[in-house]
Amino acid sequence: MIKSMTGYGKSSLSINSREYQVEIKTVNHKYIDTNIRIPRVISYLEEDVRKTIASKIKRGKVDISINFENYSKEGNDIRINTELAKMYINSLKKLAEEENLSADIQVTDITKMPDVLIIKNDLDENVIKEEIKQVLNDALEQVLVMREKEGIKISEDILNKITQIEGKVEEIFGLSTGLIEEYVVKLEARVKELLKTEEVDKNRLMQEIVIYADKCSVEEEITRMRSHISQLRELIKTNEQAGKKMDFIIQEMNRETNTIGSKANNLEITNRIVTIKTILEDIREQIQNIE
Repeated sequence: MIKSMTGYGKSSLSINSREYQVEIKTVNHKYIDTNIRIPRVISYLEEDVRKTIASKIKRGKVDISINFENYSKEGNDIRINTELAKMYINSLKKLAEEENLSADIQVTDITKMPDVLIIKNDLDENVIKEEIKQVLNDALEQVLVMREKEGIKISEDILNKITQIEGKVEEIFGLSTGLIEEYVVKLEARVKELLKTEEVDKNRLMQEIVIYADKCSVEEEITRMRSHISQLRELIKTNEQAGKKMDFIIQEMNRETNTIGSKANNLEITNRIVTIKTILEDIREQIQNIE
């Protein structure tokens, strides 16, 4: 069954004083576009996250936000860049002397200076990787479930619209079979009216009928419309990414519909053509959100 490109998932994990949170949002997009926000301390996992997403989502704009906090002593080590701190102190004292300012410098002031405090996180990367993977997969599963549910709703709506189109196509086919007979009657009556005679050149009349029949025949277009309808139904049932293929088929159906409308000079057929084009546009909008 087809899937929507709209989804949302959020998961969190607290283990051994380490806290993780992963939030995933997906919306429609022509291609796969993944944007990952991840703390620098675990940025080495970004490529793994990207591959995991790519293995499950083939199309759509994906925004992933990952938060990580380590409150345990394990793996944390705070160091002071003493040499840099001294440079800050000396520079500040010199500035105070030159500008006749108080040189009351507190140690807390120095620790706020860039790169004075160095926080080292030496946690086992494999441990972090497995814990992140657990949270990521949980959030991703929620996204996929939502996309599948939305896909079912879209499928039902498209199938209903396809059935409506199919009905109109068959009505057009029925109406088109009577166009030639209608034309023959009108043409013969018009010729008699113009020539003011009951005698009509049957050979000449037949030539005109053949020319008209060739111009107004929509049998090929109807056949192709039936084929496209069948293809759409098959694509809706498939598990593959069908959005782009369905979009192409809708374009082809729209082209065939325009051709039928230009060939069939009949008000009843024209009315049905307008209805078909309206439904096709509705389907096209729906397809924009299919993976």
